[in-house]
Amino acid sequence: MSIRVKARLLQLLIQTTHEERLEIDKEIERRTRESCETGVDKITDQELRDIVEYVRRKKKPAPQEMMAIA
Repeated sequence: MSIRVKARLLQLLIQTTHEERLEIDKEIERRTRESCETGVDKITDQELRDIVEYVRRKKKPAPQEMMAIA
């Protein structure tokens, strides 16, 4: 987990779980093709918000899956 990513999220007042931060780090690395420590400095605040939203949407189960569980 990147300390710089965590600090940037706190600066933007975005609260995340440890698991979400791990996925955010991976997504930053995928989009910038650099380590999350250096890649986080190359993305804008809006791009970081978009990444957080993407990670959160990705982890939610689809509505059909939720009905199958119930």
